[in-house]
Amino acid sequence: MFDTANIKVYGFVGPSGTGKSYRAQFVAGENDIKFIIDDGLFINDNKIIAGTSAKKADTKIETVKHALFLNKKEQSEIQKAIQEYKPDSIMILGTSDGMVQKIAHNLGLPEIEKIIHIEDVATPEEMERAHHVRVTEGKHVIPVPTFEIKKDFSGYILDPLQIFKSKGHGNEPYMDEKSIIRPTFSYIGNFTISDNVFRQIIDYLARKTPEIDKINRVRITKSELGPSIYMEVTLIYGYNVKNALKDFKIKCKKEIEKLTAMNIQNIIIVAKTLKMPEEN
Repeated sequence: MFDTANIKVYGFVGPSGTGKSYRAQFVAGENDIKFIIDDGLFINDNKIIAGTSAKKADTKIETVKHALFLNKKEQSEIQKAIQEYKPDSIMILGTSDGMVQKIAHNLGLPEIEKIIHIEDVATPEEMERAHHVRVTEGKHVIPVPTFEIKKDFSGYILDPLQIFKSKGHGNEPYMDEKSIIRPTFSYIGNFTISDNVFRQIIDYLARKTPEIDKINRVRITKSELGPSIYMEVTLIYGYNVKNALKDFKIKCKKEIEKLTAMNIQNIIIVAKTLKMPEEN
């Protein structure tokens, strides 16, 4: 079994909303650290390898509990990943020295060797701008590409943030992507999307699709990961049924995800009837 006692543990500390997650990959790279623990996530480079984001929590109190890994099941998941990936070093993000030390303790990691503070890598003006965006717009940064967290944030307001880096591995320039979310607890409160909204989007797309005469029935099944959609349609006689259904399924998934920020789990389309051409 991998001996965690040999892991070098670093802390990256700063008040909430001062730009820690935004600068996390930069600070890790400067210290040759490949693994980051941030808000419940265990991250290797730009990939989430374990955990779920604390920003999914319904309240700020639950967010803190999740970030501290107070739940034994959540602790076990991260510990298992650490055993599997065998990191030489890990950087833990937190709002205070005590918080990062508590996270290290809860995960069974060694004492923190070095703590880097946000003031060491950001100017007061930069921290103030970051704090203003957090307070006025409720924006949070997660230091991974958007596709990495899309399934976990179905229904949240989610945007990619691309940052051009002049130096990367071997001093080659590259594009780094992070994700901006606005958690419901801090910005817009709880919200739901009516089944009728999905139906209206589907009806609109059907009217723009020459192969489809009408939508007969739509059934929406919702889950935490996102909705599943079942629909029955009437097709126009003369078109290839298989291709028509496949193309419409792709179109529906793309437009619904774009308009609602929901991650569609599944779409089933059944051709129930055909509309035949009218006889003279």
